[in-house]
Amino acid sequence: MPTLDWIGKKAVVNHHREVPYRLVHCDGDLSTGDADAGNLLVQGDNLEALKALLPYYAGKVKCIYIDPPYNTGNEGWVYNDNVNSAEIKAWLGNVVGKEAEDLSRHDKWLCMMYPRLRLLREFLREDGVIFVSIDDVAVNYLRNLMDIVFKPSDFIAQLVWKSRQNKDNRNTTGVSTDHEYVLVYGNRLRGEERNATQYTNPDDDPRGDWVSGNMVGIATIEARPNLHYNLIDPNTGIDYGCPQMGWRYGQDRMAQMIAQERVLWPSSPDGRPRAKNFLEDLKDKYTGYSSIAGEGIYTRNGTRSIDDIFGERKFDFPKPQELVAQFIQQSTEAGDLILDSFAGSGTTGHAVLDLNKQDGGNRKFILVEMDEQIAPDITAERLKRVINGYDKGGDPDKPVEGLGGGFRYCRLGVPLFNEFGDIDGGVTFPNLAAHVFFAECGAPIPAKATGNSSYLGQHQNKAVYLLFSPAEAGFAREASGNVLTPDTLASLPTPPDGFVGKWIIYGEGCTVGKERLAEAGVIFKQIPYQIEGA
Repeated sequence: MPTLDWIGKKAVVNHHREVPYRLVHCDGDLSTGDADAGNLLVQGDNLEALKALLPYYAGKVKCIYIDPPYNTGNEGWVYNDNVNSAEIKAWLGNVVGKEAEDLSRHDKWLCMMYPRLRLLREFLREDGVIFVSIDDVAVNYLRNLMDIVFKPSDFIAQLVWKSRQNKDNRNTTGVSTDHEYVLVYGNRLRGEERNATQYTNPDDDPRGDWVSGNMVGIATIEARPNLHYNLIDPNTGIDYGCPQMGWRYGQDRMAQMIAQERVLWPSSPDGRPRAKNFLEDLKDKYTGYSSIAGEGIYTRNGTRSIDDIFGERKFDFPKPQELVAQFIQQSTEAGDLILDSFAGSGTTGHAVLDLNKQDGGNRKFILVEMDEQIAPDITAERLKRVINGYDKGGDPDKPVEGLGGGFRYCRLGVPLFNEFGDIDGGVTFPNLAAHVFFAECGAPIPAKATGNSSYLGQHQNKAVYLLFSPAEAGFAREASGNVLTPDTLASLPTPPDGFVGKWIIYGEGCTVGKERLAEAGVIFKQIPYQIEGA
């Protein structure tokens, strides 16, 4: 089977594992509104931010939308991943150029995208969906890359979005490229809500509202001879003949429909009988979502939103909030979590807040923006204004009501483990607890640890405990409670009734013998050496 290869691929396929886990610190001054709304805006490199957030949100995100650099050579993005590869290290800090200027730009783009997509996959729920915006330049590379990171069977659609309303006459090819793509992978989309207003009941049929449907077939007599027959009204004897492409139903099915009075008979033999389709018979209230996405929504809609919110052009080519809102509606319910790790101007967060306002939902967002100026001055400021309200276009005579809600503004801190593999001095009990539980179970900690209990929670057949005192990190002292002693083992809180499995206990040291541990069904792991990621 054909595979996608590129310079640096071997060096980056496991790079997401090598990225250190970092602490996440919240900045109250840049946060807005209800801090407990569950929304986050994280400033920092999105690869490191995703790794830092993984212990808390792995397998919890229902919808991911990202709008990464399109790799046209005009975005000015810089490759900065610290990958242990001589080829890749030569790229560090250099702006990725245009095709004729930078022959390795597609390799750099793939090396940048692979580990980020690999981590994003870990965030998705089993029924989750990821949307990725892209253009003609990189859509083929991205489609192949998505097949590698996800599975070809997870492919849902390659949506086409007509992003430009007016033609571009500045090109040199004679073609105005008026569209972009959105690749969709995951479970499935909901579909468009069916328009039930076309269903009526003019004849007071006790079965309720109905609409007439075409019964003419689409197959030749050679392909489907069983669909080619003369259709006769048993009450009037009128013979309506057989259409050139036959009927949609075979004679047995048609006879059943006639007996159930589900066929509408024209008064003239020149007419075509039609089916009587009842609203109550529909199994799904949704029809398919068109592969031509965002009809009537253009790039200028996004630009207009920025102008309205800030009173000036603060950000170039933002995605329209209405387009992203469609994707969120297609893939989430009112309480789901949405992630955007290329947040830009904050369109995804704005869309979530607006949808919540419309339907009273409680969707939550996680946004990541790496630019240290864009994150506070544009992303956070946009969210702040749409939450609290703003003057449209800067005009105090045109106030726009706030959407409500809130978010925490966060920055990345030091790695959980220092260069020697020891726990960093800034790590708290909740920090380490979240990481230990995720590293052990592959799932987020059930509830935020407070340090009041060594019991962190259970997952499947594991009950996880942490004996850790930040003030004594690196030193095993019974008095500090970071050593598993016989007395400590006897006093540990027990998992909920019905638990069957092993107790996994992390600590600085252990004085309990192996036989006693085995009898108690305990596996001891020493901090920091036996913590994954240390």
